[in-house]
Amino acid sequence: MNHEPAAPPPPPPAPPVPLAPPSPMAEARPFHDPLHMPEQPEQDLVVQTRGLTKTYGQLYALNNLDLDIPRGTIFGMIGPNGAGKSTAFLILATLLVPTKGWATVCGHPTLDEPKSVRRKMGYMPDVMGVYENLTVTEYLEFHAATYHIPSAEWPELIHGLLELVELDVKRQTIVDDLSRGMKQRLSLARALIHDPELLILDEPASGLDPRARIELRQLLIQLQDMGKTILISSHILAELQQMCSEIAVIEAGRLLASGSPNAIMDSLGAGRAVRVTFADGSVEDFPVADDAAQQELLRRLVLDDARPVSEFTSVSRDLEDLFLKITEGIVQ
Repeated sequence: MNHEPAAPPPPPPAPPVPLAPPSPMAEARPFHDPLHMPEQPEQDLVVQTRGLTKTYGQLYALNNLDLDIPRGTIFGMIGPNGAGKSTAFLILATLLVPTKGWATVCGHPTLDEPKSVRRKMGYMPDVMGVYENLTVTEYLEFHAATYHIPSAEWPELIHGLLELVELDVKRQTIVDDLSRGMKQRLSLARALIHDPELLILDEPASGLDPRARIELRQLLIQLQDMGKTILISSHILAELQQMCSEIAVIEAGRLLASGSPNAIMDSLGAGRAVRVTFADGSVEDFPVADDAAQQELLRRLVLDDARPVSEFTSVSRDLEDLFLKITEGIVQ
């Protein structure tokens, strides 16, 4: 009797593929929850941060920083030394990884899309760095190459930038031979070489003489007119007041206030005031809400109270008053 050969038994199931262990880089990655990031960032915000935190051991260099920087503004960040300004700038420039929280620049997350951020952002640190034996032109050519700008475009691009920062006559000068003010202007030209939408300037007026500071301020206003958004820090608060439409005050890594200087002063109860000097030499300050209240005050003093007024002036509110009112002088 013929028997058909038995069918071979089915092969055993393949063993499950073990999961690869997480890489050290993945383990070291900071807290970053994309669920809390906007799917479509607001188009009029060039910079947005939420819960941005950076710690070194027990020290908080930044502590839950929330910022919204509108497009086309000059936004000033003020605070004492060690407040966290440079830390925030380094994170936005993708040069420092936050411990937790997130930030976007022109809609690009700094952690997930650093190359896209760097194309949209120009960063000017407080120290230029060392480029020995390079001329001004060679310095800008070097940075144009790092952004993969075709060499055929270099001459026209560099000529335009040097004209903008008024360094055209110094194109063949060695960088180290430039004055402090000229180095700052060259550093600004370098930050502009790839035509970024956002400029991050860390203490650009530090060490400049009064004329150089005025020229820098005029240049930044000109760049704003060209459509640039500028994020700037400075210890010269009078300079920021003449440029900035919005500010943020931080201390010990915490955001204390953000918005227009006048709005912040109003929210603190530091409204408008008028200083009145009377004929007997006495001086008094009177709070006023607006121009109508100011006029009513003068009428009341002169007509109703019959007090002879020799001088009637508005008390100016400046960033120094705001800074002293908000901050506590914390050093960390």
